[in-house]
Amino acid sequence: MKYPENIQDIAALNPDYMGFIFYEKTPRFFNTEIPKIQNSIKKTGVFVKSKIAEILDKINKYDLNAIQLHGGESAEFCAELKLVLKETSIEIIKVFSVKSEFDFNQLADFEDHVDYFLFDTKGKHKGGNGETFDWTLLKEYPSEKPFFLKTDSQRFSQNLLLHIRVNRPLVRHRTTLRLRSFKAQVQRPASKDIVAS
Repeated sequence: MKYPENIQDIAALNPDYMGFIFYEKTPRFFNTEIPKIQNSIKKTGVFVKSKIAEILDKINKYDLNAIQLHGGESAEFCAELKLVLKETSIEIIKVFSVKSEFDFNQLADFEDHVDYFLFDTKGKHKGGNGETFDWTLLKEYPSEKPFFLKTDSQRFSQNLLLHIRVNRPLVRHRTTLRLRSFKAQVQRPASKDIVAS
């Protein structure tokens, strides 16, 4: 998210998380104030190759609830960050980029140091290329740790139906209900575009 009006529009949908990108090389770089939103929405800072001091600065400035690491950070880096944040409830989300194949064995080193994994499509740009990897690869997912999937918004419905088939049964009912509510909101006519980052 970047613009106050868009932030408020998305907040009205009551998402679980809302992302703010602290990576200067993207046009979605966030460097303004976050308007007041519901406490139930977890403000998530997205970082690419940032130092821990920079992450802590943004946590304090924006009162972040979650951290998304999108820059190839090592397991050792995640362990150090987890240790620094041990007295807080701040969640750590580690991103992995996937193309036509993926070695799930590499997740093992991160298991104890992050709260969630996020699988994104590998491409030229960080955080979005308008493409979606083959989600059937997730049938080989070996972990019990919950994960997120990032998808091209134009393929949202198709991909989420696939996600419901391959993901854990316990999330199916809730995911389906949230999808119906979300689609009903974003598909209704509006006077301005709603842009989600």
